[in-house]
Amino acid sequence: MQAFELNTLIHSMVRADDLEIRKLNLKDATVDLVYFSTMCDKKYIHTAIIKNFLDRSSLSEFESALKMLPGFEIIQSEDQMIEKLIGGYTLLFFPQMTCAIEAKKDPTSQPQETSIENILQGPQFAFSEDLATNVQILRTRYPSQDLHIEFMKIGKQSQTELAIIYDKTRVDEDVLLQLENKLMQIDAEVIQAANQLQMLLTKRHQFFPTLMVTERPDRTVLNLSQGKIALLLNGTPFSVNLPAVFFDFMASMDDVYELPWIVRPLQILRFIGMFITTTLPALYVATVSYNPEFFRSQLAIEIAGSRSSVPYPSFYEVFLMLFLIEALTEASIRLPKFIGTTATTVGGLILGQAAQQAGLVSSIMIIIASAVAISNFVIPMNTLSFSLRVIKFPLVLLAIFFGLVGVLTGIFFFIVYTTSLRSFGRPYLKLFIGEDKKTR
Repeated sequence: MQAFELNTLIHSMVRADDLEIRKLNLKDATVDLVYFSTMCDKKYIHTAIIKNFLDRSSLSEFESALKMLPGFEIIQSEDQMIEKLIGGYTLLFFPQMTCAIEAKKDPTSQPQETSIENILQGPQFAFSEDLATNVQILRTRYPSQDLHIEFMKIGKQSQTELAIIYDKTRVDEDVLLQLENKLMQIDAEVIQAANQLQMLLTKRHQFFPTLMVTERPDRTVLNLSQGKIALLLNGTPFSVNLPAVFFDFMASMDDVYELPWIVRPLQILRFIGMFITTTLPALYVATVSYNPEFFRSQLAIEIAGSRSSVPYPSFYEVFLMLFLIEALTEASIRLPKFIGTTATTVGGLILGQAAQQAGLVSSIMIIIASAVAISNFVIPMNTLSFSLRVIKFPLVLLAIFFGLVGVLTGIFFFIVYTTSLRSFGRPYLKLFIGEDKKTR
């Protein structure tokens, strides 16, 4: 039987705050006990190993007792040693051999089903609200010896536990240094949610999100493999991933699990939906009130006919319908899940039909409002979807005062603003995070 040195394991493993090392002394002999606290059951280790050790008078008796435990294996190579440690085994370093005992713990909090980022294929479970369970999920899905985990507490009063997770061989050291500096500068009494942490790490009045908040472990694992950093906060079933660029928010995990010829049209559909939900109300106001010459004569006549019973300018009906859409969206979030969808769907149909029959809005406006509402839900990430919901209002204001020229100018300035954004030093309109090989 071959014995391995504990120093060999320590040098081969990236330092992690959940790596526990204990020494068991019996007369002149010493046994080193090594395990991951987030992967192993501490109570089982204490009763089956430590207590068993204390009840024995010699190492040979202890070795014989360990061989009776389920999941006992003798380590034959360094690779097997690392694999067992990451897999939830406890390692024992004897003078003459190294063995592993299965001690993987059951999750203290069961993962929840995804409720926000739903996909057709792939895993269907999200993070839980227990930090140890979430770390265990990531270690199980990303069993790499290079996975680095640090724990700290944030919030002066709440003292919420935070885990910083990244792949040591792939992470950008500059990004890691910036993150550590910003975490040290956080001055908040209570921190309880991932979105709250996101806002504290970015500029408060920033328009677009530059950190990704996700409920999906598979997306977090993918981001770790791309050299990103994941932040897990105790008490919230979300992960904060950074850096994040604009195109990350337009990507769904279905893009990874589907064939390219299916994915590409869906990606194009999302960008078309983004354009519709942000610009269609403003373009309607600009073309109807200022630039009707852009329509074909037959279409212009049809639009004018549909608006013949509307007693006020086009921007009034646009603001009325946009207000109703936003109110229904908020109502669907606040209402109980069992009645929220039904109530808002019925309410939208009744309000739209009643407003059109009463001559408050035109029929074409009902179509535009429906297209805007549907297109907004095509965006995969809610944080970006909320930002895009706001963009259309300043564009409508520009359309009221300057027509089509104002809309195009507003779009140009939004593009310029987006180009100026940075996510921990990364350009916001960078196509992909992780293609720079020097970070690997």
